[in-house]
Parts: sequence; C-alpha cells; structure tokens
Amino acid sequence: MRAARLIKMVLILQSRPAMTAAELARELEVSERTVTRDAQALSEAGVPVYADRGRAGGYRLVGGYRTRLTGLHRGEAEALFLSGVPGALREMGLEDAASAAQLKVSAALLPSLRDASKTAAQRFHLDAPNWFKEPKTPTLLPAVADAVWDDRRIVARYRRGEDEVVRELEPYGLVLKAGVWYLCARVAGGGSFRVYRIDRFTAVDPGEERFEREPEFELPAFWEERAEQFARSILRARVVVRLSPDGVRALPYALDSLSAREALADADDPDTEGWVTVALPVESEEVAHTQLTALGAEVEVLAPEGLRERFAGDALRLAGLYHPGHHPRDGA
Repeated sequence: MRAARLIKMVLILQSRPAMTAAELARELEVSERTVTRDAQALSEAGVPVYADRGRAGGYRLVGGYRTRLTGLHRGEAEALFLSGVPGALREMGLEDAASAAQLKVSAALLPSLRDASKTAAQRFHLDAPNWFKEPKTPTLLPAVADAVWDDRRIVARYRRGEDEVVRELEPYGLVLKAGVWYLCARVAGGGSFRVYRIDRFTAVDPGEERFEREPEFELPAFWEERAEQFARSILRARVVVRLSPDGVRALPYALDSLSAREALADADDPDTEGWVTVALPVESEEVAHTQLTALGAEVEVLAPEGLRERFAGDALRLAGLYHPGHHPRDGA
C-alpha cells in the first residue's frame, strides 16, 4: 500500500513543477505528516525530492529527475480507455486503476501537454443515467466486472419472474444503458449468448476457471442486434393513426424511434390536408394511449375502435375543463 503511494507521489511531482504538503496530502488522501515522512523515505531511497521551506515552499523533484515507473500494467491500460466514464469506473471498482494510469501518462508527456487531461475533462463529460431517475449501483457489479476482465467463469443466481435460476456463465462484456447495467454472457459449455440485468443477480460466485473467448465476438454489434430484437419483441399490437406534419416530426420522439421511422417510410402520401395515415406497431393499446397523448391534436386515432373511443373521451373531458364557462375550484 505504501509502495504504491510513494510511486504515485513521484509521478505527481514529476508532472508538476512543485506542490505544497497540503496539495500532496489532498491528492494522496493522507495527512501532511505522512507526506513529510514519505518525502523523506523517497529521498533516502535516492529519489531527489527537495523541500522548499517557508510559506511559499513545497516539494519538487531536482535536476529533471524522471522515473522509469511509467509503464502501464494491463489493468491500468484497460481502465484508461474508460476514463471518460468516471461514474462507470467507480461502480466497477476501477477508479484507482484509472487514476494511476492517467498519472503515468501525464508523467510521460512533455510539460506543455500535461494539462491535457484537465482541459479535456473541462470540455467533455458523459452522464449515462436517464433524467428523473436515481441510478442504483448493483452490489454485485464489481465481482461481475472482475470476472469480465479476467475471462473467468461465474456461477450466477438471478431472479426470473418469481423464481430464482442458477447458471454457469462465461461473462463476455458489460453494457451501461440508461443507467442500467447489463451482462452479455454465454452459457457455459457452448450455450447461447444472452443478456442479463445485473440488478437481478442475487449471488455471483467467480470461480478460478477461465474460458476461451470467441475471437469473432464484438460487444457493440452484439448489443445493437439484441437491443433491436428486444424492442421489436415487445411491439405486439398495432394501431392506425393520422398525423399532421407536426405530428410526423414528433412521432419518433413519442414512440420507439426505429419502428416509428420505418412505419412512416411505409406510409402513403399525405392527403389533401397534408396529414399522413400510418400503421404503427406498439406494445399495447394502454401504452399507445400514453405515448400518443403526447402528440395532442397532431394525431387522430383511426383504429382500433376501443383506443379511438378512449381519445374521444379524453377530448370531451378536456373540452369540459377548458370551456370558457368553466372555472376551476379553489385549491383544484
């Protein structure tokens, strides 16, 4: 633990002209007294750490000293490629590895380029979770992430409906989608590839046995295919609507965008009023009612009749609420 801290201290000083004891203490998450002791230990080991006295003093490396400890080990290199997703790194337990990797890269850069990580972080940030939704990190995520990095099989117990199922899995990759973590894994023994929500895992036992990855497997392509299959699988009902020009533009934002655009592409030409008749795949009439309500007067439901009647009832209630003679009650 202390050896890693001493290396980190050298790398920090190598990437900056000088730092006070207080600044180093904050970076290393230790006390200023520990910084003093570590600096003395480095000096005794032959690392030329010099301490300037006084209010404006601090620690610096003398004579352009350069450590050779800048080589990345595998875990740090892998974490570095995820450094633009700090929340995901933290949830997978890779924050320390990414921090060490960034320090090593900074130490290897020319002085004029050492602020590159800071300037990039000031300009780009990825916020994965949805709005108005409190993200929750699955407690078993770090254990699953370790197995993914090491290509180790796991025995996972997970909820499927009201039952619990146990599977031996070969974990190929992790996906963070709208704040939800998914595991893309193959059932051990040459089974099929499947997708599991990690927050439904109730137990994970990472074994010591490693598996041989399929060299042709590509996580982005696999996820895109499965996500499209899932989106289509839940669209079991069908509705027919008329859309105004504004409704046509808004439709992909109210329903599944891919299905909406495909339905619009198959639609006939606009009628004399500029409205388009479209047959839409939807999850259910209930869901379609909620989604199409967002389009307001820019959509008219033609079929099924039950859904059209629901919208007609909505229109009557709205007309009553906003009739010029209607006055809202106090407190309503």
